[in-house]
Amino acid sequence: MMVNFNIDTLVRENVKNLQPYASARDEFKDARGNDMVFLDANENPFDNGVNRYPDPQQRVLKSKLAAIKNVAVEQILLGNGSDEVLDLLFRAFCEPNQDNIITLPPTYGMYGVLAGINANENRTVLLTDDFEPNIEEILKRIDNKTKLLFICSPNNPTANSFSDESVMSLLNNFNGLVVIDEAYIDFSERESWVRRLSEFPNLVVTQTLSKAYGMAGIRLGICIASTAVISILNKIKPPYNVNELTQLRALDQISTPDLTIAAVTDILDQRGILINALRQISFISHIFKSDANFLLVRVDDAEKRYLQLIGKGIVVRNRSRQPLCSNTLRFTVGTPTENKRLISTLKGLE
Repeated sequence: MMVNFNIDTLVRENVKNLQPYASARDEFKDARGNDMVFLDANENPFDNGVNRYPDPQQRVLKSKLAAIKNVAVEQILLGNGSDEVLDLLFRAFCEPNQDNIITLPPTYGMYGVLAGINANENRTVLLTDDFEPNIEEILKRIDNKTKLLFICSPNNPTANSFSDESVMSLLNNFNGLVVIDEAYIDFSERESWVRRLSEFPNLVVTQTLSKAYGMAGIRLGICIASTAVISILNKIKPPYNVNELTQLRALDQISTPDLTIAAVTDILDQRGILINALRQISFISHIFKSDANFLLVRVDDAEKRYLQLIGKGIVVRNRSRQPLCSNTLRFTVGTPTENKRLISTLKGLE
């Protein structure tokens, strides 16, 4: 276990001294049900299902998620998608024009975008040729102004999970926050790092309902960390950042885990079928190992193949501009019908 970690040394001074906005629903927690008369928040009183402000702490939803994730409710923060959660980490811990972060390209592009928005230097350390963190180089780039280290595992766009040894080395040797983005963890054979939170006070895990749960449209991101980290983020989050409809839809979805398990099983089955079919395509030279619901493949001419697919009505991602990803395309695993159409189309390309 790492030593000398002190969360107070990471928090921005203005955040330490901030008195958070207290909404009407924060000040009063309804304990008596529907017999209460709410005249406190200047709402329209006529009930249409959404005339009241949502619970700012999403208590019912968090309680259900806490049971699923085997953590305390106080260890969860919910956001308007994972991007809001990530932005809150910057705003809480990174002083503009002073602090820096570390990212490991090729990886999810929003880490760098958020660094730019928040006026923080993004120190990039390329993954190794086998898409693992370059531990030695990462540790060289860390200084006393490095606040956040972003690890996407399973990684986007490379689709692989990083080794436990690599991640543990970083957790043990970095006094800032190690943020592990687990957007694709439900498709992986690896266990979530959530199980290790009690061991590492500098560990922050983000997850989402957008992928395995099939709820990209409701925008719900999940941050799981120590109560100390979550309490800081709660100070600066917008009062009603997760709307009522999102909370209700999310609660319905996580209450039917069998449906999610079945969907993940189908996607993984289709991933295997897709891999076997792609091996027969002459201009595909390599299919990278996947721990996610997508495949990264190397082709002869990515721009040409990308445009050919667009012309046939199939939209994929050309990842060739990312480091280590020359001439690569990223295919999301679709429905059986969509996958068959992709394979048929690829076979017909010249």
